[in-house]
Amino acid sequence: MLYLHGLGHYYPENVISNRFLEDLDIGTTEDWILERVGIRTRRTALPLDYIRDTKNSDLRTALDVSMWSNTKTGAAAARMAIARAGIKANDIGLVISGSSAPDTLTPAEAATIAAELGIDAPCFDLNSACTSFGMQIHFLSMMRPAALPPFILLVNPENLTRSVNYADRSVAVLFGDGSAAAVLSAAIPSQMGFTACQCDTKASACQKVTITRTGHFQQDGSAVQGFAIRRSTESIRLLQASFPVNNGHRFIFVGHQANLGMLQTVCERTGIAPENHWQNVVDFGNTGCSSAPAVLSQNWDRLRPGDHVALALVGGGLTWVHLILKVEEHQ
Repeated sequence: MLYLHGLGHYYPENVISNRFLEDLDIGTTEDWILERVGIRTRRTALPLDYIRDTKNSDLRTALDVSMWSNTKTGAAAARMAIARAGIKANDIGLVISGSSAPDTLTPAEAATIAAELGIDAPCFDLNSACTSFGMQIHFLSMMRPAALPPFILLVNPENLTRSVNYADRSVAVLFGDGSAAAVLSAAIPSQMGFTACQCDTKASACQKVTITRTGHFQQDGSAVQGFAIRRSTESIRLLQASFPVNNGHRFIFVGHQANLGMLQTVCERTGIAPENHWQNVVDFGNTGCSSAPAVLSQNWDRLRPGDHVALALVGGGLTWVHLILKVEEHQ
């Protein structure tokens, strides 16, 4: 088991409402958005006037005008995770970051985030697009505990709106910015930890979701939606069979926050009751690899002994990961 000691999240303050998108005159309305994706608002690191005036046609300008960098938002989420873990930044012995749209190719964003936090420790990036958080945990779970430092920091900074073409309504309605972080340990116990992590990739479909170095986000929406529903459903059914709950304990589902309809379909097919489905896609949109861990972070105080939280993550690659967060009844 990989023990979880703290979670954190951060969202920029600028809000992209459905009315804002409607006013961009790109052929969409609030009713159209709610019917198709169920998202009401999103956050962005970009100035709203910039989006309104340019629809983000030049990605180089987006980086220049952005109010937040991945380094800053990732560090903000990390500070919350470190505080919840009850440790200090200099207790961290390894930093791993992953983002669907990193600010820099060199250096690794793990290094820039560590520098922001005042951490001197080994740093590297591990990126599998929207499944990066799960893939990072899978990677660590395969290592000998004695080979790892006492505390590890995972960071998933996503400021995807800088890659969005706001003249394309099929993409503009989906994405928001957000970052998440986690403090883990393979050796120091806590009351909760991750287990049963499995991952896979259908590399033959890798072009279904892309962000080129100088281009906007693009995806084959219908193909990706079908893939996300199938893989998430399969993952949850497998975890339900492997981790049956009783005695009033909860089996909670947290999925990749692609859109509300996708998540609801998975719940219907797996029998997940609304009260056991934790999501924030309605208020924050699709925030890439930060989405599921940020949902967990927002519900940190709702976790209780006996809980089994099933994470089913899907993303570009096409990649999928599932895992269980177990909250023990006694530490």
